[in-house]
Amino acid sequence: MGTVIDSHFLALTAIITIVYQLLFFIITALFKFDKVTDFAGSTNFVIVAVLTLVLKGSWHFRQIILTLFVVLWGLRLAFFLLLRILQWGEDRRFDEMRNNLGRLAVFWIFQAVWVWAVSLPVTVVNASDRNPFLKAVDLIGWLMWAVGFMVEATADQQKLTFKKSTENRGKWCNAGLWKYTRHPNYFGEILLWWGIFVASTPILKKAEWLVIFGPIFLTLLLLFISGIPLLEESADKKFGNVDGYRLYKQRTSPLIPLPPEIYGKLPAWFKSAFLFEFPLYSRNFPPEEQI
Repeated sequence: MGTVIDSHFLALTAIITIVYQLLFFIITALFKFDKVTDFAGSTNFVIVAVLTLVLKGSWHFRQIILTLFVVLWGLRLAFFLLLRILQWGEDRRFDEMRNNLGRLAVFWIFQAVWVWAVSLPVTVVNASDRNPFLKAVDLIGWLMWAVGFMVEATADQQKLTFKKSTENRGKWCNAGLWKYTRHPNYFGEILLWWGIFVASTPILKKAEWLVIFGPIFLTLLLLFISGIPLLEESADKKFGNVDGYRLYKQRTSPLIPLPPEIYGKLPAWFKSAFLFEFPLYSRNFPPEEQI
């Protein structure tokens, strides 16, 4: 069908994302109903990927594969998070936002930026007329996506199963993949989106390489803003004075999976420089003398 509005669908996907997120923002603001927040974000990715593929209409193999990857990831995450929040009740992230329209609006604006930015590699691939033969980087990117997808899905299910058990009430999750990283789901998500970027590189030229902003934005978001810092702060407040948790945090990597026996012996400077163990993650961690 050719291009719509602009040659790379950037304006089109921005408009679609803004309208879609605005719709759910209105629902949330009017009815104080925040159970659809994550559903709105995840399904937005699916809409952007599928729509750009269909509108371009070229149906190159690379376009189909990357769109399929986004659809699988988005639908799994959307329905997993929706079912989880329906079971757990209200989303605690919005406890201080439900009656503050300004803060709520900022959150939804940020979510719209997240969807549009992280979708950039797939958007540009689907808008491109170029279709080079498959290269090694395609396979590498697909493998990264597959590993990341399996890690994220497995970690989500393991944590859900852990929390459902009455024996684990009031405990932090350290089962399965959570033995090797404190945030395996985020590791999987970062890996799969970098995989999509890597698999998009054969068609990128000149300014199109700026789509790397997508995975960079996601990585920085999870490392420094709405991902790991918030969860670390919450866990430290709950379990910071528990010896078992303190040992778990000291011996378990924040992001990259590593055996606790190895990670626990590494020097602090190495963990901070190469393994993302930033002081930010321990700002609410009680010092030894307070125990």
